[in-house]
Amino acid sequence: MAKRDPMTPDLFTDYTPPEVALGFGDRVARGGDLASRISRAIGRALKDCGKDRETVAADMSARLGTPVSASVLDAYASEAKQTHNITVERFAAPIHATGQRQLMGFLGAEFDLAVVPSKYETVIQLALLNDHMAGVADYKKLLEARIKGAK
Repeated sequence: MAKRDPMTPDLFTDYTPPEVALGFGDRVARGGDLASRISRAIGRALKDCGKDRETVAADMSARLGTPVSASVLDAYASEAKQTHNITVERFAAPIHATGQRQLMGFLGAEFDLAVVPSKYETVIQLALLNDHMAGVADYKKLLEARIKGAK
C-alpha cells in the first residue's frame, strides 16, 4: 500500500461538510417550555458571539432606537426570569448584534422548518422540481400501464 501524502487531504476522513441549516440543534432545543428554550437560545448566542453583553446591548439599542441594558440581556437569557419574555422585534436585534443567525434556525425549528442561507434557495428549488418531475414520470407510467391493460 502506498504511503499517504500528509499534505493532501483525504476526501473521506479529512472533510466535514458545513452545516447548511441554521440552528443550535439539541444544544438548546430540548426540554422546558418555549420561554425556557428561547432563554437558552439567547444565552447560547450571547456566549458564542465573542462580544461582551454591554457591547451587544449597545448594538441592540442602536438597532432598536431604544435603550437595552446588559441586565435586560441577562434577563432574556435567564430561564428563571419569567417576567422578561422577549418580543419578536427585540428577538431580531440580538441576531444582528451578535451575528448568531442560529437564532433564526432555532425559531424555524419550532415549526419543523429548516432555515438555510438564501444562496441555497435555487438548489432547493431544483431538487423540488426534480422530485416533481419524477412523480409525473411515475404517474405517466401508471397511466400507460392502465391503457395497455385495458386493451
